[in-house]
Parts: sequence; C-alpha cells; structure tokens
Amino acid sequence: MQPRALVTGASAGLGAEFTRQLAADGLALVLVARDAERLERLAAELRSTRAIEVEVLPADLTDPADLERVAARLAQATHPIDVLINNAGFAVAEPFHASAIDDERRMHELLSWVPLRLAHAALPGMRERGRGGILNVASLAGRLPSGSYAAAKSQVITLSRALHARYHRDGITVTALLPGFVPTEFHDRMGISPDVVPRAGWADASTVVREGLRALRRRRGVVVSDWRYRLAAPIIPLVPDRLIAGVGLGRRIER
Repeated sequence: MQPRALVTGASAGLGAEFTRQLAADGLALVLVARDAERLERLAAELRSTRAIEVEVLPADLTDPADLERVAARLAQATHPIDVLINNAGFAVAEPFHASAIDDERRMHELLSWVPLRLAHAALPGMRERGRGGILNVASLAGRLPSGSYAAAKSQVITLSRALHARYHRDGITVTALLPGFVPTEFHDRMGISPDVVPRAGWADASTVVREGLRALRRRRGVVVSDWRYRLAAPIIPLVPDRLIAGVGLGRRIER
C-alpha cells in the first residue's frame, strides 16, 4: 500500500507544491481546500503525471462540520494517513485596532485551532502504527512581535515543538516549517507587490517545500527556510520590538 499524505490548503501556492513533491516521492494524496474545482484540476494533473491515488476532499476548515469531516478522514483506519501537512491559512493585515474581530477569530481558528484539531485526530492512528509525520507550516513571523498573525504562528511553533518532544519516541515527527516571503497567491491576494520586498528577500516555493519535507524525513522539530532567512534568524532577537511591531501584513487574504 502506498504511504498517504493529507495536505490542507492544497489548491495553490505552497500547498500545491507540497502535493507535487509528495507525489514525486510516490505518496498517495488527500487534497483539502475550499475550491473543489481547483482541487479536481490538481488531482487530474497528479493522476496523469504520477501513478498514485488522489482523493479530493473539499472543505472550509473554519466551518466546524467541514473540519470534523477532515478530522474523521485522518482518524480513518482504512487507507490511513501517514503524513499530515497543515498548510491552510490566511492573514488579516489591517492594524489590530482597525481589523474586523470576526476576521481575527477566523484567522486564529485556521492558523492555531485547525492544526491542533487535525493533529489530535491523526496522532492516535500514527501511534498505533508506530510511525507518522506532521508538518505544520508556520512562519518566521511567529518569532516576531508583528501583529496577531505572528501571534497565531507563534502558537503553531510552540504546539509543534511540544508534540515533537512528546511523540518523537513513538516514531512520530512533528515539524514546524518557518518560511519568510514566498512568491505565491498568499502574498498576491494581500496586494503585496514584489517590489515592496527586495528580490533577495523572496524564497522559492519549491525550495521551501523541499527543505520542509527533508526536515520531516530527518526528524527535525523546527526548520527555518531558506538559507537567507536562516542567516537572519539569529539576529531577530536582537532587534528592538518597537522596530518590528509596525510592520503590517495588508488586507485579509486566504488560501
């Protein structure tokens, strides 16, 4: 039986790149995102280029019923999930005092609660089988005092570290992937022009995904991607909070 991965936010950006790299490694896939039409197109592409099984599971993970359907799939004993990629997300980029509180709630549910819920659903089966991997797409922003998005990503990093420490001895790896700026629809929908960030500050999506999956295979708990951000990471704690806190993230965007 082919090993199987479930990817959230699979229809575009890093999520779609995860599906392609996992398919190239021979894993069967379960694709989760809100846009059923885009998922079906991606599934058709993957089936035509790779000899793998692909399931399509359209879901809005901020809808409790949809979230529970995905959790139930993760807990399913037949055709079990060996790898969970928690990638779905969006950002609220207005200043905190001016943002819509419903958007803030949805963002924190998707970035913080959803990875926790899905990991909770996946772990019992992984422990029973004595193997498994969970990769949570966090952000280098999670180490910065730069708004409520950063606060949500910080929680993802802490959750990942805690689960990795607790379940590593059970054959399960939980990895937090910390990318910086990546040229995907995530930033396009925010209205961030490529000119706003110097060209050297943009990381390649395929590199970010490859490094995340390599860290998962090597059983690492946290990985910063790519090399430019790894060089900057040790400097971040030395920068005064007041210089970072004013950096905004734009309008509300989703993937």
